[in-house]
Amino acid sequence: MSQLLVATDVAKSYDGRAVLRGVTFAVDPGHRTGLVGENGSGKSTLLRILAGTLRADGGGVTRPADVGFLHQEFPFPADASVRDVVGHALTGVRAVEAALGVAAEELATGTSSAAAAYDRALTRAELAQVWDADVRAARTLAGLRLGDPDSEFGDIPVGRLSGGQRTRLGLAALLIAQPAALLLDEPTNHLDDDAAEYLALALRALPGAVVLASHDRVFLDEVATEILDLDPAAGTVADGGPAATLYGGTYSDYREAKRVERERWEARFTAEQQELRDLRRSVAVTARDVAKDRERGNQAKILYDFKGERVQGQISRRVRNAQQRLDALDRDQVRKPPPPLRFAPPEGRRGGPAAGLALWAREVSVDDGAGSPRLDMVAAGVPALEIPGDGRILVTGANGAGKSTLLHVLAGDLAPTRGTVGRRRGVSVGLLEQDDGLGDDPRTPRRLLSLLQGSGDGDTDGDTSSRVDAFGLVAPRDLDRPLRELSVGGRRRVVLAMLTSHAPDVLLLDEPTNHVSLTLAEELMAALADWPGAVVVASHDRWLRRGWTGDVVNLAPGTRA
Repeated sequence: MSQLLVATDVAKSYDGRAVLRGVTFAVDPGHRTGLVGENGSGKSTLLRILAGTLRADGGGVTRPADVGFLHQEFPFPADASVRDVVGHALTGVRAVEAALGVAAEELATGTSSAAAAYDRALTRAELAQVWDADVRAARTLAGLRLGDPDSEFGDIPVGRLSGGQRTRLGLAALLIAQPAALLLDEPTNHLDDDAAEYLALALRALPGAVVLASHDRVFLDEVATEILDLDPAAGTVADGGPAATLYGGTYSDYREAKRVERERWEARFTAEQQELRDLRRSVAVTARDVAKDRERGNQAKILYDFKGERVQGQISRRVRNAQQRLDALDRDQVRKPPPPLRFAPPEGRRGGPAAGLALWAREVSVDDGAGSPRLDMVAAGVPALEIPGDGRILVTGANGAGKSTLLHVLAGDLAPTRGTVGRRRGVSVGLLEQDDGLGDDPRTPRRLLSLLQGSGDGDTDGDTSSRVDAFGLVAPRDLDRPLRELSVGGRRRVVLAMLTSHAPDVLLLDEPTNHVSLTLAEELMAALADWPGAVVVASHDRWLRRGWTGDVVNLAPGTRA
């Protein structure tokens, strides 16, 4: 089986910082490689290099002539109609169909070469699914929640479509065109659950190679046939290990492989540290023994026979051997595994969940400035929400159902238009918003955390002496970087650490797995079990929703009777 897409030793740096380092992998026809890694590990950069829209600093890519790439920017002019976009996607199919027609006409010559040419053209037409191309195009648009291209929807200029509709139309065009290699960056953005399921089904049916980056763990699990981990921190040795690691199987298979790797890493580190302690003790003890023998007096030297001299030599050799082994281990030590994420307040601020209700909202509605409802609990089928002191509640609902609005009302920073909101006396509430508002903040994580934790006055960001607890959320290298230089996911980690330091009685988390790596998303939801108070999560994350073990409140669309 020939490999359609091959990356060899691909490297890329920005401002002296290596983003990709010697990445090598290949994708066979019918295979689908999912890219995972921490934010900033180079997933989008690699996709652009594979597509040929970005030049690598080193290495190379072998790609087929027809590569489809889901652009962040819609690749059609604003005045192009939906029908124009679909027609462009069918250009290749139409060319195959036309070639078949020409070959059919040549059959009249009766030559063997004409018959062979027709057979080849017919095979290409069958592979391109020429005869059901229009039906397939309409089915693809419908599956992605778009209209029929042969209806009035087909006449709409793409400039009049919403951003989400344009993204879905661009995705539909790629599926219709069926390129030999398809590159997708966050393809489930702007897709509801049904559309995401349709996309997974369509990708599994493609005969070509697919490479995709996605934060949608359910989608990765349903689509990927292998996972390429771009996180260099996965290595156990001091140099970070391999630049990228390929794991066969689904996302679930990848998670299990990573779990086993972590256990082996911890065991190897523990065993090596014990060996280091034993060697240091052995070197120290035997060195003292040698020194004592060398300090013998004259009388002892007379009695020091050949046997004693031989023992002395054996001890010296043991010292040298132990020292050589110690030097080798010191030089190539296994890196200490990073501490697991902790999502529990500091001991001094940790209270217990109080009995009874901590927070409640009843028949709340919030109107926008024009009088339209941003939230209507009664119409959504949830006339009342009561949160006990140790509650675990997941709030679900379609975009626009009012999930974020409800959390802001519960937090007390948005007044309801109608209804009542209350909290028990003394109950504190912390809210993780979708927009952290720190994108232009010059302060460092250390400064903010030191202020909250009382470990410094936080007046100077250049002072790195303040000891702070980042709860395994903020990497040490990021503690002294200005917040404005961190990625959205990096800032989200800082806000989570600040919330943990604040230790509220009720945590309100709005889309907590947005903009964070898959690893952090996994660790965060597992760590929430340690939170001593109440937790309310609003999320559209299908993986989170499937694994949730607490109560679920669904804000269903509806209108007040």
